[in-house]
Amino acid sequence: MDGKTLQETAQERARSLPVVTLEYPFGPAWEVFKVHGKVFMLMTEVPGRPVVILKSDPEEAEALRASHADITPGYHMNKKHWITLAPGASIDPQLVEDLVTDSYRLVVAGLPKAEQPVNPKTFGVPEAEAQ
Repeated sequence: MDGKTLQETAQERARSLPVVTLEYPFGPAWEVFKVHGKVFMLMTEVPGRPVVILKSDPEEAEALRASHADITPGYHMNKKHWITLAPGASIDPQLVEDLVTDSYRLVVAGLPKAEQPVNPKTFGVPEAEAQ
């Protein structure tokens, strides 16, 4: 997956999620996607290539980094809880969409229940897994 497609796929998925805002708190080089004021995705080309930075469960993040050459620890973020997706053959559009959704769900789960726009335990999870 090339860089433009990576960011386009991530952005398209992020914009489709409920109550998402796009902000530029770090200047025009950083697109920051939030749900109720909490960051769940960042996009930039600051490291010299287009990247997408997402929140991830620490164990899942470790497994993703081990199995995908184009997934590394979060750029300028907590390396345990964030991952960076870079353009490359080990990433496909479905994986990008799934990881954006997972990041969103993790952040929503941390919001007060009254502010959660979706049920983080079931949103975006195939029915068999949600059981």
